[in-house]
Amino acid sequence: MRTVDLSIATWRKSSYSNQDGGACVEVSDDFAAVVPVRDSKNPHGPVLAFRESGWTSFVSALRDGALDV
Repeated sequence: MRTVDLSIATWRKSSYSNQDGGACVEVSDDFAAVVPVRDSKNPHGPVLAFRESGWTSFVSALRDGALDV
């Protein structure tokens, strides 16, 4: 298991987040091979880390409408 120093992360909100602060997901593009994801309403809470390939597949499936969300 690899440890990632998230103190250097630059976070960006999902383009799907609304202006009222609801349903906000933030991701960081600062790390090779891993994509940290967190809830922007709880920035000091838990962070999920996905392999870059898995995250890319997930985002593509969302864009293509392959997931029923």
